[in-house]
Amino acid sequence: MHARAAAATTTALLGAAVVLPAHTAHAAVSTDQPLVIAHRGASAQAPENTLAAIDRAARLGFTWVENDVQRTKDGKLVVIHDDSLARTTDVEKVFPKRAPWKVKDFTAAEIARLDAGSWFSPRYKGARVPTLKQYMNRVSRNHQKLVLEIKNPQLYPGIERETLKTLSNEGWLGPAHVRSKLVIQSFSAASVRKVHALRPDVRTGFLGTPSVAELPVYARFADQINSSHTTISRAYVATIHALEGPHGRPLEISTWTVDTPADTRRVAGLGVNGIITNKPDVVRKTLREN
Repeated sequence: MHARAAAATTTALLGAAVVLPAHTAHAAVSTDQPLVIAHRGASAQAPENTLAAIDRAARLGFTWVENDVQRTKDGKLVVIHDDSLARTTDVEKVFPKRAPWKVKDFTAAEIARLDAGSWFSPRYKGARVPTLKQYMNRVSRNHQKLVLEIKNPQLYPGIERETLKTLSNEGWLGPAHVRSKLVIQSFSAASVRKVHALRPDVRTGFLGTPSVAELPVYARFADQINSSHTTISRAYVATIHALEGPHGRPLEISTWTVDTPADTRRVAGLGVNGIITNKPDVVRKTLREN
């Protein structure tokens, strides 16, 4: 995931600043070690957001993976981070005259032709951009859990409802999955709010670092505030934990993208609930040594 300006959306959503309540119901910070979440799968060892990346995470012993979802020209949901296909596929070679190679300008069948592995390593030549359906089938087969990011929702009106429909079709909106196997997040507060409105039982996360004054508003529709590790402090984490989310439990925070032992030790010391990382094996080893 990448940080991006969301000030206009946030301002429109929140309106005036909100003052923190003088008393909050939950102030205790868990002393448990943070959950380790494989960012785009084990993306330091396999091409990001591919089936190979989540398989690699599974072989390393990681239950939680994170992905990114966007929509094709013909309305299919695919798992890819960038809104352009250029960085992680051979689209420029296969379709040289169709710059800037935006996901939304290609059909699912066209995207399925692309090599999404060779850019990372010849070992992964022939890896494909998975559809969300294919991805969910593999996550289920691996007995994994998912932090799903709705990417660039402003480009894909209605993607929240379509994502929920696919998840439902694949059996991911039953009580067991909703309770402990799924989080849906976005950099767009409006998108997170829409997911919450459509399926209030689903856990949601906002990607960003809202001001302390704004946090109570986010707590109405987001169970997690998932911030860049460069933007948080112990006091900020404690403030998040002191608020109650939409499901009557303390807000949580998973921080990203943490890949070094030093950053792992620092954010663990802040009391975060989760660490989103390209190198889950490095983070796990560091946590075990602490």
